[in-house]
Amino acid sequence: MNKSMIRLRMSSHDAHYGGNLVDGARMLQLFGDVATELLIQRDGDEGLFKAYDMVEFCAPVYAGDYIEAVGEIVEEGNSSRKMKFEARKVIVPRPDISDSACDVLEEPIVVCRATGTCVTPKACQRNNK
Repeated sequence: MNKSMIRLRMSSHDAHYGGNLVDGARMLQLFGDVATELLIQRDGDEGLFKAYDMVEFCAPVYAGDYIEAVGEIVEEGNSSRKMKFEARKVIVPRPDISDSACDVLEEPIVVCRATGTCVTPKACQRNNK
């Protein structure tokens, strides 16, 4: 099955709550981007995200954190693609040391998991496998 990964730094623009806490919906946006890439790889089309079956927020995310979002297609129907996702914190800022200090985490921290279903209409599938 296809897999995809993106990594990016959460910015102060992503912070939605006090203490630079990032809104959990930002992780779902990342999962949407991963899903789009998976559908393009699989079907040659962006397809549509139909529904999340499960979303679990496991740890807080803050501005300055580097997040790695991964996903894979785990099941296929004629037009449906069941996917699972995980977002992990891989780098954290260290303002206690200096304004620019950061640590690469030895063990990434899982911040969110989800499963969902996307659909690529049959007429839009260009990569019939």
